[in-house]
Amino acid sequence: MAVAPWIVSDELWGLVEPLLPVRERRFRYPGRKRLPDRQALQGILFVLHTGISWPHLPLELGFGSGVTCWRRMDEWQKAGVWERLHALLLARLQAAGEIEWSRAVADGSHVQAKKGAPRRARARLIEPDWAPSTISSSTRAGSRSPGRSPAATAMTAPS
Repeated sequence: MAVAPWIVSDELWGLVEPLLPVRERRFRYPGRKRLPDRQALQGILFVLHTGISWPHLPLELGFGSGVTCWRRMDEWQKAGVWERLHALLLARLQAAGEIEWSRAVADGSHVQAKKGAPRRARARLIEPDWAPSTISSSTRAGSRSPGRSPAATAMTAPS
């Protein structure tokens, strides 16, 4: 029988557990007991694998609430766990000769775009002059508005 992809094996857990930050419970007012990290990781993997939203994570699976799993994922992201785990797994795969670099693709989701990079040049205009508007052709030449005569415009213009 195939194992669900969100179930963390003992081998994988042996790699992940040392990377996780240790949170000590307070002695005074300890509050609710924290969900075990392995269950939270399995909940995170379940949400990422199935694509459901965090609040819809079923409690019946035993992974805790979706909000708890999301908070744990955010906490681990800020602690750099995912980056270290990625580097560790890549190093192990490289050592085993399991990475085929000829099939690797780097795109914007993997390579950071530097903010100091040169900006693209603006597109230059093909025509040297602006073309007259084709939208409002009811105005006569020399007149600002269609309802006023040139004499009225001259009388109201500031001197």
